[in-house]
Amino acid sequence: MNFRTRMIYIFILDSLIVSFAIFIAHWLVYPHSSHSYNDTVIIITALCLLIFHHVYAIIYNLYNKVWAYASVGELLAIIKAVTLTILTAGVIQFLINDFVIYRRALLVTWMLHIILIGGSRFAWRVFRDRYISKANGVDKKRTLIVGAGAAGAMIARQLNNEHNHSNLYPVAFVDDSPSKQRMQIYGVPVVGKVKHIPEIVEQKQIEHIVIAIPSLKKSELQKIVAYCNKTKAKVQMLPKIEDLAEGRVSVSQLKNVEVEDLLGRDPVELDIRSIESSVTGETVMVTGAGGSIGSELCRQLMPFKPKRLLLVGHGEYSIYEINNELKKFDEAKEVEIIPLIGDIKDCRRMEDIVGTYRPKIIYHAAAHKHVPLMEENPHEAVKNNVIGTKNVAEAADKFGVDTFVLVSTDKAVNPTNVMGATKRIAEMIIQTLNETSKTKYVAVRFGNVLGSRGSVIPLFKKQIAEGGPVTVTDERMTRYFMTIPEASRLVIQAGSLAKGGEIFVLDMGEPVKIVDLAKNLIKLSGYEEDEIEIVFTGIRPGEKLYEELLNENEIMPGQVYEKIYVGRTVPFDPGQIDELIEHFLDYDNKQLKDELMNIVYANRGELVTAK
Repeated sequence: MNFRTRMIYIFILDSLIVSFAIFIAHWLVYPHSSHSYNDTVIIITALCLLIFHHVYAIIYNLYNKVWAYASVGELLAIIKAVTLTILTAGVIQFLINDFVIYRRALLVTWMLHIILIGGSRFAWRVFRDRYISKANGVDKKRTLIVGAGAAGAMIARQLNNEHNHSNLYPVAFVDDSPSKQRMQIYGVPVVGKVKHIPEIVEQKQIEHIVIAIPSLKKSELQKIVAYCNKTKAKVQMLPKIEDLAEGRVSVSQLKNVEVEDLLGRDPVELDIRSIESSVTGETVMVTGAGGSIGSELCRQLMPFKPKRLLLVGHGEYSIYEINNELKKFDEAKEVEIIPLIGDIKDCRRMEDIVGTYRPKIIYHAAAHKHVPLMEENPHEAVKNNVIGTKNVAEAADKFGVDTFVLVSTDKAVNPTNVMGATKRIAEMIIQTLNETSKTKYVAVRFGNVLGSRGSVIPLFKKQIAEGGPVTVTDERMTRYFMTIPEASRLVIQAGSLAKGGEIFVLDMGEPVKIVDLAKNLIKLSGYEEDEIEIVFTGIRPGEKLYEELLNENEIMPGQVYEKIYVGRTVPFDPGQIDELIEHFLDYDNKQLKDELMNIVYANRGELVTAK
């Protein structure tokens, strides 16, 4: 039914209700007397009611509303239109009837208008929700909604709506609130608590579970998913609490529960003022801007509106992509985004970029990070992670950059591999420069980031999609994980806290067993553990069973900011680094690795505090 036809039907229905309601009202008020009122006055009043009802109905859009979604707002619009219609008709009746108003009759007319007009709008919806939707739900998936709050109620309402094209049919709620037990929300009962999910799924033949609590903490989500994983039902969830706040919760937004949802932590509130004071209106440079961390740093920096954002990278396509993406940001009108192709190993190019644009802050995210690959290519690791860092850091000193932030890694702690050792030497380089330069040099260490290039999670997902097996190096292996946005935000925050010489260490939470991560991914992908095989392949060259963020004696007491610590630094001989850079090409792979370890593990005696 198109809009014009629907409007005509509603117009005719309202006209009939309004035309006859006043006569019914007078019959109800004066059932045994026809002399208590003037017929002419009643007829004129009826005509006024008819005319002014349609006037106020147009003003309050009663003919334009989608009554399939009618609720309190629509009822209030009806009440307003009816009330003003009755008041207007009462004034006219007062003027034409010798200043007499049939008050009781008009009051009953007002009630009849609301009951009949409102009832006509809501009757179809009630019939549809109770019978048509249930009939349509025969071929839909029986769905359990976790959370009987505002978001859960909105999901239930939409799933019960005849205009919902989802294949889900709500059967029951679970909620841990005692006050909601045995209650019904839009005809859907609350049948138990979260811990009862496995039994409810079996009893009610549930095929689908929707977690409808956007405000969940990660620990609470992990608990709910653990119960859901005991069933064979598919699990989905609402994205985030902001959608509820903006009234945008809908069935179309349901997403699969990802392992990132379980491993990420509750977000840290940034110190906006301190970041704005160092970033807003300034020139900021990001190296490795096309990479996982570098590109996210750029995204996180855009809302702070730097005057210029320099995107420095070696790969032209990745820089092209992030440049195009950032130009779509609302802030792009106020931020000059400058894509720059350059290799950090090229000292002259780095000096040219820094000297030309004079950034206030440099975030140095460019690095070779793949552990097994760097074991096979140690010379390239030294070129990029050591010499490249030295080139950018010295350019920062030469041209008076205010702050230089090195993105480091937990693999720099007690390194057993080339990648970790070169990143530790990169930290040593900027600590050495910090002693003599006016530039504030700091490093930020953190563990693995979820979804980054080379991350184990995309590999596991690919293996699961291919039917397995999923390859895990060792059953005992653990790693720290953090989402890319969280890591980037904390890097920016750490940069605003820099005094010079610090190694900031991000609180990575609890380490995660890689085999448990694989099992979670298998379950979240809709498979049982016995359907996708897990194969243990053995530790690869340079890998450790577990990573460390700090040596035991390398942490200073207390956090400088939420989830950010400052580490102590170990004395070292800068001359060894200069000798490495001068002679590393003369070494074979094994000799070079030995030399890297000699530098990292030399002089591990007395500890000093960062200035």
